[in-house]
Amino acid sequence: MKVIEGLKYTKNHEWIKVDGDLAIVGITDFAQSQLGDIVFVDAADSVGETIEKGESFGSIEAVKTVEDVFLPASGEIIEFNEELEGKEEVINSDPYEGGWIVKIKLSNPDELDDLLDAEAYKAHIAE
Repeated sequence: MKVIEGLKYTKNHEWIKVDGDLAIVGITDFAQSQLGDIVFVDAADSVGETIEKGESFGSIEAVKTVEDVFLPASGEIIEFNEELEGKEEVINSDPYEGGWIVKIKLSNPDELDDLLDAEAYKAHIAE
């Protein structure tokens, strides 16, 4: 499983990449491999909403299941990755770059301190 240094991770298998008070959120390589072939991402309706850390901002539908995705830190959803519309499988092939799901404006950057770094996340998925 690919785990990228410099990102923060949740135990629910979301990642967040922070740049100042903006952040990009997606699901990990481990998560996409567990879900299987992704066929639909439902998160566009959350644009403009302010969502608390740990709350669902949408869902990902795979051939065999539907899973909620949760925000790793509180913030306002400012953009949905429209490239995923009709090309949801990008999450399977490129979960950390082309397969990002939303961009947020962080409302409490201190919440990032509670997340896992790459080494801690690797240990978590090895359990």
